[in-house]
Amino acid sequence: MTALKIRRLQDLDVRGKRVLARVDYNVPMKDGKVTDLTRVRGTLKTLQYLIAQGARVSLIAHLGRPKGKPEPKYSLKPVAAELSKLLAQPVAFASDCVGPEADKVVAALKPGQVALLENLRYHAEEEKNDPVFAKALAKHGEVFVQEAFGAIHRAHASTAGVCAYLPGGIGFLVQKELEFLDKTINNAARPFVAVIGGAKVSDKLGVLSKLLEKVDGLLIGGGMAYTFLSCQKISIGKSLLEAEKVDEAQRIIAQAYDRKVGCLFPADHVVVKELKPDAKALVTESMAIAPDMIGVDIGPRTIEIFSDEIKKAKTVFWNGPMGIFEMDAFAKGTLAVAQAMAEATAQGAVTIVGGGDSLAALAKAGLSDRVSHCSTGGGASLELLEGKVLPGLAALAGQKV
Repeated sequence: MTALKIRRLQDLDVRGKRVLARVDYNVPMKDGKVTDLTRVRGTLKTLQYLIAQGARVSLIAHLGRPKGKPEPKYSLKPVAAELSKLLAQPVAFASDCVGPEADKVVAALKPGQVALLENLRYHAEEEKNDPVFAKALAKHGEVFVQEAFGAIHRAHASTAGVCAYLPGGIGFLVQKELEFLDKTINNAARPFVAVIGGAKVSDKLGVLSKLLEKVDGLLIGGGMAYTFLSCQKISIGKSLLEAEKVDEAQRIIAQAYDRKVGCLFPADHVVVKELKPDAKALVTESMAIAPDMIGVDIGPRTIEIFSDEIKKAKTVFWNGPMGIFEMDAFAKGTLAVAQAMAEATAQGAVTIVGGGDSLAALAKAGLSDRVSHCSTGGGASLELLEGKVLPGLAALAGQKV
């Protein structure tokens, strides 16, 4: 998946060293409590290795979008408490990621101890990849470990900038992600089916074009499906439409036809007159949606068609919900895809799920452990599939980002 020469954690000398590790702890929170620890658990193998090596480990991460200034609701302090339980040892917490408080907490670490520093995005310099900020972060370590697969497609100070000041490599989670995606996508057992959803066509055009070079079937749902239907002159009512992307959607359909890839769109829809959780929902009789209605989910016939295609496949890649998943009333299509993925896995298929909403659907359905691979980075996995060089990896390889 990447031809870059990048060192792995097991290639680095971390014994007794101060290690700065970038992790992806951008976890869902409710009322100040972490509601899903999947991303935190994903880092445990790397952390346990570093602890066993007697490293002094400082973790840096972001949470949410605090817009460059401290916001208590985006504090990582609750994550530190949960990580402490998972590691069965205290995890120190610093109320900032740079400056005197962070320096003090990092300096107090003894071999085998771990600290989590406060939200990187409390500083606007993080997303600007500011070199002064990156250098201040780099002060906390002698070695850098990149373990945030969900963030390596961003050229930020903590993902790319610090690599200019510290030797580093990728942790076990990032290794697993890269190896699994490479092995599965480039050497897929067939039939290979991709299920792509989500709100916007513009977010997925590049990956759709690339997937059409690799897959045997493409199932398109979610808000993006309406632009594809519209370009085929099918009425979509008041559903989400990216009018400026209609021509590109037509090109994707033509590309699928030329490559003889089966490309399926919703055959029916769940529709409402207004976007409210308690709105009266109807099911259309066809692909067309009445002028005064809004599509919010795939319908029962589409669920049956998509589920059958998934269960016939030997390899399935899924990214993106089938409807307005945030509202329980319109989550049925997404949950049905999750169930079909689990059934395909049970029949021997290799199944990969990426993207926050898709992973949340699996978790909600209690199926997270019944697919082959849950990718912790939806955006990163899509950009890898597009063939893009990810800034976080390029920086580790010594390339200018």
